[in-house]
Amino acid sequence: MASQEKPVAPSPSPPPPPQPPAPEGVPRIRGPGRGAAGGGYPNPPDAALPDAATLRDQWRFAVRQYSRWYSQAWGTAILAGGAFFALGWLVKGSNPLPSRAESHSPNDANAAEEKK
Repeated sequence: MASQEKPVAPSPSPPPPPQPPAPEGVPRIRGPGRGAAGGGYPNPPDAALPDAATLRDQWRFAVRQYSRWYSQAWGTAILAGGAFFALGWLVKGSNPLPSRAESHSPNDANAAEEKK
């Protein structure tokens, strides 16, 4: 026989907690593509100019970073040039630079082909 229990109604889930309002002093960070008119500043400018020692430290850090990136770019370019030179040497089987190739006049090569 079938049991005659009363069906249990599911208990209603509690409502989600309310969202706290954003503080007034902090601008909201907006995603890209909103245009210049509708964006907040994720990193707002300082209220006052920093002291000379802070500016000097920031400048030195920026110069060091730029110097490091500049030297890394040159190193990468030199390595890439060497790698492409080696690849050309492997593909061609000899020196890929035409200025370093053995000199021969094109007229001699054409004359030798015509005689055959």
